[in-house]
Amino acid sequence: MTMRIVRLGLSRGLVEMRQTLTNGFDVFGYLLPALLLVGTLLLMRDDTIPGTDFSLGAHSLVGSLGMLTAIGGVMTTAQYLAMDREDGTLLRAKATPNGMTGYLIGKIVLVAGVTVIGCVFVLVPGMFLVDGLRLDMAGLLTLLWLAPLAFLATMPLGAVLGSLFDSARTVSVLMLPIIGVTAVSGIFYPITAMPGWLQGVAQMFPMYWLGLGLRSALLPGSLVVAELGDSWRHLETFAVLGVWSVIGLALAPGILRRMARRESGSAVAARRERALSRVTV
Repeated sequence: MTMRIVRLGLSRGLVEMRQTLTNGFDVFGYLLPALLLVGTLLLMRDDTIPGTDFSLGAHSLVGSLGMLTAIGGVMTTAQYLAMDREDGTLLRAKATPNGMTGYLIGKIVLVAGVTVIGCVFVLVPGMFLVDGLRLDMAGLLTLLWLAPLAFLATMPLGAVLGSLFDSARTVSVLMLPIIGVTAVSGIFYPITAMPGWLQGVAQMFPMYWLGLGLRSALLPGSLVVAELGDSWRHLETFAVLGVWSVIGLALAPGILRRMARRESGSAVAARRERALSRVTV
C-alpha cells in the first residue's frame, strides 16, 4: 500500500510539472529570478571578496543557489498549497483514500523539479561568467545526497506554513521572515562574522546547513577557514537535514489532513466569491 501511494504521488507530481512547464506565464515566473541573478553575476564577475583574491561572483553564485532552494522549498510549497486550497484541489484530494499523503508527495516532486530547473539556469551560465567554482567528483557526490535532503527538509515546512493561509495572496506575508532566516544563515555572508547567539539561532534551521553543504560542494577547500570550526561538517549537515526531513514528513500529512477536514464545498465557494469580488472591484 505504501509503495502504491508513493507511485501515485510521483505520477501526480510529474503530471503537474509537465503542465506547469507548458504554461508560458509559469515558466516566466520560474526563470525571472534566475535571469536577475545571472545579470547580477555578470556585473560582479571581475570583483573579489575584500581582503582576498577569491571571486565575489563565485561566492555569490553558490549563495544564490542556496537562496533559490530554500525559498523554493518553503515559499513555493506554501503558495501551491494555498492556491490548491482556494480552488478546491485540496478538497478533491481529501475525498481520495490516502489522498493527502499522495498530494504531499506530488507537491514535493513538483517543487523540487521547478526549483532544480531554476538552479540549473543560474549554475550553467554562472560557471562561464565567474572563476573559482569547484565541481569535481567529490562535489557531485555531495550534491547527490544534499539536494534530496534539502528539499525534504524545507518542503514539508512550507506545507505546514501554507496550511495557515487560505489564499495565495495572503501567503506573501511569509516572505519577509523566510528571507530574514535565510539572510542570517550564512548563505551570503560568513556566519563566523555574526554574534555568537545569532550563530546558534541560524544553526537551528535547515537553511544554514543547506548553504554549508553547497559551499563544500562547489567552492575550493581552502575556504573552509571561513566556516565554524574550520570544517565543512558533512556528518552534522546530513544529520540535521535528516532530522528536519523526518519531522516534516511525519507531521505535514497529519496537519494537512486536519486542515482538509475543515474544507467543504461551501468554504471553497465562499473563497471564490471573495476572489471574484476583489477582481471586479
